[in-house]
Amino acid sequence: MDFNINTWMKGYLDELKALFGSRLLFVGLQGSYGRGEATDSSDIDAVVILDQATPGDLKAYGAMLDTLPNREKVCGFISGRQELLNWERSALFQFYHDTTPVFGSIDFLLPLIGKEDIHRAIRTGACNIYHMCGHNMVHKKDAEILKTLYKSAAFTVQAVYYDQTRTYIKQKAELIPLLQPQERKILQTGITLKQQPNMAQTEFERLSELLFNWAAGLIIKYKAELN
Repeated sequence: MDFNINTWMKGYLDELKALFGSRLLFVGLQGSYGRGEATDSSDIDAVVILDQATPGDLKAYGAMLDTLPNREKVCGFISGRQELLNWERSALFQFYHDTTPVFGSIDFLLPLIGKEDIHRAIRTGACNIYHMCGHNMVHKKDAEILKTLYKSAAFTVQAVYYDQTRTYIKQKAELIPLLQPQERKILQTGITLKQQPNMAQTEFERLSELLFNWAAGLIIKYKAELN
């Protein structure tokens, strides 16, 4: 892979500073580049926090991105500081821990995130997986959808491990040996499916049941703890 994310981010950050000046509070990376797991097909999930974000700022930011190389790879999140401070806190949990700082800091978010927010993040993730997995089993029966669900399950697995240990581990390879058997199986399956082009019907049914039952267990467990 001849693309160098560090070189690209340096040019990107220079352009952001020129565009927004002192209004630029934070720049970070999420996704596979942020975790050090990127491949040739990975997007650049960039995070930009300004003192405030107006529609004019969004337009200017988009125009700036259009001047950069590899524009087609860029996606991500841009926000004002006050909006972020008032964001749904269960979503802030994942946002904070999955963002690798490049410029500035978002440590001001950490005191806002409590145990109940972590539990809600787990329950919400499990509910979404349960719903979509069940829908796929009944209606779509699509192996690609199942692969996507296993990919999204990795974030819920990270949250479960954090709830148990108060340690957030971004890289899947580092996390796998530390997990409980159920979560380890989910994460390992997601990694295997990413490299598997085809899936037999029996395998689709088996892996769908595995994911569905795991999500159901989390919903019940974390609902009970919140009552």
